Amino acid sequence: MRIDVLGVGFDNVTMDQAVAEGVRLMNEDGAHYVVTPNPEIVETCREDSEAMEAVRRADMVIADGIGVVYGAKILGTPLKGRVPGIEFAQNLMGRMAESGKSLFLLGAKPGIADQAAEKLKVRYPGLQIAGTHDGYFKEDGPVLTQIRDSGADVVFVCLGAPKQEKWMLHNGEATGAHLLVGLGGCLDVFSGNVQRAPEVFQKLGLEWFYRLLKNPSRIGRMMKLPLFLIHAAGEKRSRK
Repeated sequence: MRIDVLGVGFDNVTMDQAVAEGVRLMNEDGAHYVVTPNPEIVETCREDSEAMEAVRRADMVIADGIGVVYGAKILGTPLKGRVPGIEFAQNLMGRMAESGKSLFLLGAKPGIADQAAEKLKVRYPGLQIAGTHDGYFKEDGPVLTQIRDSGADVVFVCLGAPKQEKWMLHNGEATGAHLLVGLGGCLDVFSGNVQRAPEVFQKLGLEWFYRLLKNPSRIGRMMKLPLFLIHAAGEKRSRK
């Protein structure tokens, strides 16, 4: 049973439980996908019915942002904790490397996915990189053919929200992969072009603040966090 946070249902799982489920899905027949909403994506879903449908139909929905954890607590339905998408992906790649599973990297600017692939092969010996493609494509067909022909078991879809969620909903089966994971800007981090927040910011749930300090132009997007918490408080009052 999922925990409802402003209309978006989150699976109440720990990191270990999420990774175990990801491993199960990538070994199961058919196509499955995982989404990693933060407060910004939840707010988007409230305004975009197609995005909401894409998230609702995901096989697993994990709480990427600390704001989602706070929101769930405000609503009186606490989650077990935050499951950052990037850490979920790292743990999943570790398990993939052990079993020789193959990964396709989709997204980011031209060249970034290739750089990420080289670094990931070093970091996770045994991980098979089936292929890469940047996120600047206009037609899905050629990309889907490339992924399908690569024989990838898993695809990291890094197209930004809500594009990546909608893309996985509509194209998951056509990739031939068993598991797709929406991961936003993770390829920039995996490639080394963007540094993740220092550990102290991560532990305090302040990665969003660190990103704002590094890139003040994100202020418009970051304003959705307080808006999300205001909406959560309002929802709590309406439930009484």
